[in-house]
Amino acid sequence: MEYTSGAASWQKVLRRAVAGLLPRRPRQRRPGWSIGVPLIAAAAGLLFTTTATTAGGTALREDRRPQLTQLIEDRREEVAASELRAARLRAEVESETAALANTDRPIRLQQERADASRQAAGFTALAGNGITIELNDAPPRRDDQPLPKGASNDDLVVHQGDVQAVVNALWAGGAEAMSIMNVRVLSTSAVRCVGNTLLLHGRVYSPPFKIVAIGDPDALRQALAASEGVRLFKEAVDHYQLGYRETVSRVTVPAFEDSTSLRSAKVPR
Repeated sequence: MEYTSGAASWQKVLRRAVAGLLPRRPRQRRPGWSIGVPLIAAAAGLLFTTTATTAGGTALREDRRPQLTQLIEDRREEVAASELRAARLRAEVESETAALANTDRPIRLQQERADASRQAAGFTALAGNGITIELNDAPPRRDDQPLPKGASNDDLVVHQGDVQAVVNALWAGGAEAMSIMNVRVLSTSAVRCVGNTLLLHGRVYSPPFKIVAIGDPDALRQALAASEGVRLFKEAVDHYQLGYRETVSRVTVPAFEDSTSLRSAKVPR
């Protein structure tokens, strides 16, 4: 091993560095990988620097589910507060209208006309003999419990068509009034499903879905038995362990309490 002084060592280093920068003869051409490695290293360094600058000290792949859950909860609270405010305003309007009707005959006549239609329109609570239908998803399956042959996870949940089949059968059976998840169903009500949740009048409900109808229990049960959609769901109950239950009793259907504004209408031909 050769030992040299500090000055001599630096001179050798500088000579070697200068020699490395000077062009070489073709037979001394450097291999391609020796040029590519510094470029790749420089690109990697640029990438790391850009990532660190963008992150700003935070994790780029941070799980945002907690923030999303909190956002949904905040919006629900805002909607609930708005609904309470709307209910108070409606009560104030009705109170002022009633007070004005005492001295204004045309207003009193219109109010009496509206009151006569409130029950038929669904704006009064009703009680009577009826039937309660409960639809539910199949129970959760264990990891070691396979799905039935030919089935998918989509077969294990209640769908929009299942709820609609029950509702339509109850109307066909002569139901006088109906509620879904304790919300009054009107002629303008629309049953929609988002995934395995139910969307009704802007609110989201999770299974089990409870449908209550007032009417002749025997006629309602016969209409349910005659419904093709209900029959298919009962077959799925047997195959996939979905939930279906009918209960005859005295039931109560609440009054409709949401907005009654129509967004669109079509005259029947």
